[in-house]
Amino acid sequence: MTTLLVGTANFMFIFLKAFQQRNVSFMHYAWVLPTSFTMGIVEVGVVGAVALEATKADHFLDMWPMIVAIGLGGGLGCLASMYIHHKYIGVKK
Repeated sequence: MTTLLVGTANFMFIFLKAFQQRNVSFMHYAWVLPTSFTMGIVEVGVVGAVALEATKADHFLDMWPMIVAIGLGGGLGCLASMYIHHKYIGVKK
């Protein structure tokens, strides 16, 4: 269960990082602070959960489900952020 939660939280964290990058690139000042604070909340959750799981593991390879969840969640979060930012925030013409 923790692995699924960490994967979901990392999806959100990477989504927010990619969203923030697009905010900076396209000069969307109003979105910067709310995005940064939300990133802080989610990042503390991800790092804390990984640290707790790592203390229970006997070997690095015992963490493979967490590694897969973090990688998959992060990749999907980035793709989702790119799509949503472009579709709803994007460059105003």
